[in-house]
Amino acid sequence: MSEDKKTPESQQEQEVKEEAKSEAKKPDDKKKDKKESKAAEEKKEEQSSPAEELKGANDRYLRLLAEYDNYRKRSQKEKDSLYADIKSDTVAKFLPVYDNLVRALAQSTEDEAYRRGVEMIMTQFNTTLEKLGATRIECLGQKFDPSLHNAVMHVEDEEKGENEIVEVFQEGFMMGEKVIRFAMVKVAN
Repeated sequence: MSEDKKTPESQQEQEVKEEAKSEAKKPDDKKKDKKESKAAEEKKEEQSSPAEELKGANDRYLRLLAEYDNYRKRSQKEKDSLYADIKSDTVAKFLPVYDNLVRALAQSTEDEAYRRGVEMIMTQFNTTLEKLGATRIECLGQKFDPSLHNAVMHVEDEEKGENEIVEVFQEGFMMGEKVIRFAMVKVAN
């Protein structure tokens, strides 16, 4: 019997010890529960994560596409602008030739063949300027515009209107809206 008594006591002791151990483990279990709940939340985030990642990747792709499109348009605009600037600079360098042809035609000569040759060169030169997009600035009889004309002389003339151009010393040229060379003019009143 004494052995029977030891067994229940030892069983009781073991149960008490196990209870104590389980109570001691409860704070650890709480930590484990928190870790498990965090893991469950992360799994939920991971499950929704591919959709969010896809949405984010799509957004980045669209932004990159728009940025590239803007870059392409800006590059094309700069390229066109550069071409126009180079073309206008080239035409500007040929304008002294134009001025010399005008002077040559203004001089009288007895050799008609020579005069016709200079006229043909001038006609061809004007055609080339037109093909390049260069146009002469109309001046004579127009009102003075400082954005197109360069007034080098002023004269008082009662027959002419206020700020009217009465003489052109050097033709001005434009390409589109850009002035290549301002016209040198004499202005009345």
